[in-house]
Amino acid sequence: MTRKRGTGRGSSHFRLRVGFVLIAMVLSLFGARLVQLQGFDPYSYAAAARKANMVQVVLPASRGDILDRNGEPLADSVDGLMVVADPLMTSKRAPQLAKFLSNKLDVDYFTTLKRLRGTDGSRFEYVARRIPATIASRAVQEAEALGYKGLTTRRDPLRDYPGGDLAANLVGFVGTDESLGGLERTFDKRLAGKDGTATYEVASGSRIPLGQSTSVAPVDGQSIKTTIDRDVQWYANKVLAQAVTSTNSESGVALAMDTRTGEVLALSDYPTFDANHPAESPKADRGSRALSDVYEPGSVEKVLTLSALIDAGKVTDRTRLTVPNSLHREDRVIHDWFDHPTKRWTLAGVVAQSSNIGTVLAADHFDDGQLRDYLVKFGLGQRTGVGLSGESPGILPSAAQWNHQIQDRIDFGQSVSVNALQMITAVNTVANGGVRVSPSLIEGSATTDSGQTVGSDRTTRTRVVSAEAADQMMNMMERVPDPATGTAPGAQVPGYRVAGKTGTAQRADSSCKCYDGSLTVSFAGFAPADNPRFTVYVAIQDPKTNKGGGSLAGPVFSKIMSRLLARYGIPPTGTQPSHLPVEWGPGRLRY
Repeated sequence: MTRKRGTGRGSSHFRLRVGFVLIAMVLSLFGARLVQLQGFDPYSYAAAARKANMVQVVLPASRGDILDRNGEPLADSVDGLMVVADPLMTSKRAPQLAKFLSNKLDVDYFTTLKRLRGTDGSRFEYVARRIPATIASRAVQEAEALGYKGLTTRRDPLRDYPGGDLAANLVGFVGTDESLGGLERTFDKRLAGKDGTATYEVASGSRIPLGQSTSVAPVDGQSIKTTIDRDVQWYANKVLAQAVTSTNSESGVALAMDTRTGEVLALSDYPTFDANHPAESPKADRGSRALSDVYEPGSVEKVLTLSALIDAGKVTDRTRLTVPNSLHREDRVIHDWFDHPTKRWTLAGVVAQSSNIGTVLAADHFDDGQLRDYLVKFGLGQRTGVGLSGESPGILPSAAQWNHQIQDRIDFGQSVSVNALQMITAVNTVANGGVRVSPSLIEGSATTDSGQTVGSDRTTRTRVVSAEAADQMMNMMERVPDPATGTAPGAQVPGYRVAGKTGTAQRADSSCKCYDGSLTVSFAGFAPADNPRFTVYVAIQDPKTNKGGGSLAGPVFSKIMSRLLARYGIPPTGTQPSHLPVEWGPGRLRY
């Protein structure tokens, strides 16, 4: 009988032996791998496994507050949330979810789509930052109800501006990724603080309670206290807006300063914007025109010219001048703002009637270059040093450019350009007895991102003119709001002595390099005149009606000054106003 090949006990034994060999080889491979994992390099493999399931998140710092002088918030931080995604869970339905979130959170669709899909196996992606808590929570809840998975929220403080447009041009605003403008930008590093981080293990999109984790706590930002008085700022905003809108003017600024300390109590711009919704306003309205815009100040500059002239010993407040209707100079004819026969005015009359011709005739007594030296000491042609980014230095012709024609125009406020903060600081020098005190917007001191330390602790004081010269200038300025002699009776404050000066200047057009017929109208003054506590300056650009510095800017000055005196409880001095003669000649002495 013939046995068939491959059958029987021998063949079975052969297959069994081969099987045992294969099993042994497989077990050897597993054993070697186990030895490698457990004996030679256990930590690197465990770390690699953990890394694949580790998430790092930001722990946002709270931004420091910006406060007014009384501790009231101009900018603070309130509860907000960030919306974050786990791309491992959101990528499958990313297009639909991105559309949903773009509608609910007002985020860009394509950017959101990219983040929902993730990159390099990421488990954490921002979808939206600094969202109001109710809006963010509702969006995530609605997404979950629609079956979307992988969205969560985390703490993310939201910047808030309680007053909306109150001091917005000064405070600035914060965007999603950067701070923009004003104090928010100037002191960004101080205000922002430093974010912390947290790293932890996740599984199936959730944190492992006992998993590995590390964290670095955030360092909250430092607050800044300004010199601004919230109440005065609000009121200045209100009356300035009324003046600008009622005359269809282009823009306006109003500033209030503590005469003795140089602290700015109000700095108002109009048009302005709501700092909570900056994108809804034109970019031109988001900065501070009071610091960035330069213009020819007009007759308010006469305060500087004539107080310098008195200090130099060239004239007094009673100097007699014969003032014709027009004055022919080297390159042009100078006129006053109104036609008149030849007048015999004292220097006080020249101020009261704001005579360009009388000012030029008086200023002829200056030595060469003398007026320019005084204007430099008053602070013209240089930044005030308050530290706010975007401030213009203004334009003061150099000594090499200076000549008689230029000086004639500068005497009464043309051919020189200032910003509003420069101008109030210069006029405040006269109010402060001839000592220029540098302005400040920060109470105490703080260091800007550029490394400049500013604030009321860094105030500088410079003697510009003598106390006697400042006193004579004050007495002349009292005649301006006097209804019997001056051009600005609307600037009076009932019960108080007020010293002030009007300004009405032609505006230069850069395109034609000529005066285009539009005007800058202004008023600067202080009260009580004989013991000044506050200085106020108002400038309005291109009014279409009511184009007088006295008739338009004067009443705005009066309202703001009245508010200041009442708020700070400043009583009238009870003294009699000055009664300097404004005209001279036989039978013409007029007080």
